[in-house]
Amino acid sequence: MCVLLAITTDAFLSARNLLNVGRQVSLIGIMAVGMTFVLISGEIDLSVGSIYALSGLVTGMLLVQQWTLIPAIAVGLLIGVAIGVVNGVLSTYGKLPSFITTLGSLSIVRGLALIITDGQPVTVNARQGALPDVLNQFTFIGQGYLFGQIPMQLVFFIVIALIGGFILAKTTFGFRVYAVGGSQKAARVSGIKVFTVKIWAFIIMGLLAAVAGILSMAFLPSGQAGRTGLGLELDVIAATIVGGASLSGGEGTMLGTILGVLIIGVLRNGLVLLGISAFAQELIIGVVIILAVAIDKWTVSRHAA
Repeated sequence: MCVLLAITTDAFLSARNLLNVGRQVSLIGIMAVGMTFVLISGEIDLSVGSIYALSGLVTGMLLVQQWTLIPAIAVGLLIGVAIGVVNGVLSTYGKLPSFITTLGSLSIVRGLALIITDGQPVTVNARQGALPDVLNQFTFIGQGYLFGQIPMQLVFFIVIALIGGFILAKTTFGFRVYAVGGSQKAARVSGIKVFTVKIWAFIIMGLLAAVAGILSMAFLPSGQAGRTGLGLELDVIAATIVGGASLSGGEGTMLGTILGVLIIGVLRNGLVLLGISAFAQELIIGVVIILAVAIDKWTVSRHAA
């Protein structure tokens, strides 16, 4: 795919475009790190787009009310964590399928965002009341560049992916996530607290969705509850599955997720460079999602046989 795009478009391999692709995929990538934990544990989270919106919008509203940076961001992150806890508890102790639980959360959290903002856009700037120094700090994490070259969003994605990869591959918790997703019964027999592991997976997901939402608000810096993060969960899940995570649980790697994120990002970027309409882009991405799920199901059934 990269070779085809390099041949058909002169701009694809330019440093500027590649860094732009990196920035574009960063927010989806950050959430895909969290989704990797959730999918490997045998669950799914459809509420990430709504968490992304609510956390970012609340953080922006607090900054407009002249909160300083750290407390405002802390509240935004706590919102993501709290929703993650609720999703995790309902999906485990509540014995509700995570698909249903998080589908409900998707609507509830989006509704909360609409109520809190009264459906109006939230814009973070000095005219709206944000403190100038705080505003500069906030916009830097979304719009700034490390060493004048690397987008800060990409820096956050790289750091979070490295930490997530280490936790998944090198820690006891990571081992337990794989064990729970592979066989809950076997995990319980071996002494693993299955529900606790799953709840923590949802907490990680909620936290990282909040991180992405706050970074998005810092980049624009504006958002609207009815639009921000709408449908984003599809790209996140698609990237994670394309990267090799199984909807059945127990399979997936952080490296695979990163590759999946890059594939989706390069595909979207390439379609834009080729002049493909936005409507056709959604169609193509949808086909990619279906193919990824079909391949996942075929692989699982083949192993079972």
